[in-house]
This record gives sequence, C-alpha cells and structure tokens, in this order.
Amino acid sequence: MRKGILEYCILSIISRGEIYASDIIGELKKARLLVVEGTLYPLLTRLKNNGLLSYSWKESTSGPPRKYYQITPAGLEVLGKLDSTWEELVFAVQTSMEGRQGEGK
Repeated sequence: MRKGILEYCILSIISRGEIYASDIIGELKKARLLVVEGTLYPLLTRLKNNGLLSYSWKESTSGPPRKYYQITPAGLEVLGKLDSTWEELVFAVQTSMEGRQGEGK
C-alpha cells in the first residue's frame, strides 16, 4: 500500500513541473514521507520505463549535469485516475469511521 501511495505522491510532485530527484525527496520529507535515494531511484526508473515520466539532463553550476524529471501525457492520465481512486478511498475510510466511539475529537 505504501509503495502505491508513494508512486502517487511522486507523480503529483512531478506534475507541478520538472524537478531534480533530491528536490523530490525534499518535498516528500515536507509531507512526512521519509524516503531515501535507494527507494526513490528504482521508483523513478520504473515510472519512466512505464512511460509515465521522462527526464532531461541539465548543466549544473556546482558539479556534473543533473537529471530532471517531467511527467508525460500518459503520466498525467494515470495521475488523474489515481486522484479519483484516492478520493474514493478517503470517502470509504471516513465513512467507515463515522460514529466510532472514543474518537477523541
């Protein structure tokens, strides 16, 4: 489940505009999703191989060129479907929790 949510979050972040991998990790940390490079890079590679992401190399002023990721049209389509699925899941969980005793609200 976490892997699926992580892929959804990564696609959402990249949909905002091209981004460098370490910046993706920073965005995930802001969301309290702690991800290391060893987890992120295989996910990015799989998303790219599935045609959901592309990348381009850009020169860096502080070292070697950097790989920047962009979402593809197919990635945007999948992201739209994931948005709908997420909304349905949130509704289902919230509905199932209604009226619970000891909620602490």
